[in-house]
Amino acid sequence: MASELHNEMTRCARILGSEGVAALASSCVMVLGLGGVGSSCVEALARGGVGKFILVDHDVVDITNINRQAIAFHSTIGRKKIDVMRQMVLDINPQAQVEVVDSFVLAENLDALLDEHAVKADFVVDAIDTISTKLAIAAAAQERDINLISAMGGGNKLHPEYLRVADIYDTVNCRMCRIMRKECRKRGISHLRVLYSCEEAAAATARPGTERGERSGLGTMPYFPPIMGQMIAGYVIRSIAGVESREDVLARRK
Repeated sequence: MASELHNEMTRCARILGSEGVAALASSCVMVLGLGGVGSSCVEALARGGVGKFILVDHDVVDITNINRQAIAFHSTIGRKKIDVMRQMVLDINPQAQVEVVDSFVLAENLDALLDEHAVKADFVVDAIDTISTKLAIAAAAQERDINLISAMGGGNKLHPEYLRVADIYDTVNCRMCRIMRKECRKRGISHLRVLYSCEEAAAATARPGTERGERSGLGTMPYFPPIMGQMIAGYVIRSIAGVESREDVLARRK
């Protein structure tokens, strides 16, 4: 089976080298949330040779997920996302180790979740939507020295060419990032690596009868969350394999 895995990774090895491929095979990545961003991220990580996964989600596949989630098909509607994702990973790499956690990621249960599982992970991907929980994850990651990358909002965005990996304090034109910057300062979070879009998105509209602040008016293009997930996977793969990213080069030149 080792030779089969080598054949599957041949094209990656041409770029990453044998040491990079070996580092990925022995690595563990924890992904919080298996929606449009998280599911595509996990798929790309599996195809990139990551050997161990910790996948956290409590949701089931819904028909509205079909336009953007890698695990969403009519045949998977109603199934637990963690189960569908685990099956996909093992279909890509039968040698992978996949641990699933059937749980919502909440500020209230985050410490226990990270204490039990994140200690085994080389990288943690935050692919959830709730800002309060994202802030709790960022604070906990800083306290525990966890390698973290966090996905910002992709709602009402059209142009993936505006996606960037940056520190939260270097972000522009993103409502979620603006809130996160303010709250990170309040909490003493000095650094947070994020994927965000600097595109100026159209304002969200609310359905009649809903609260003004409700994000019910946010639309999502089918290609946008998957591209975000792929880009995060690329950043994680380059980091684990020891390949310098363009973002790191640019940051060093500042």
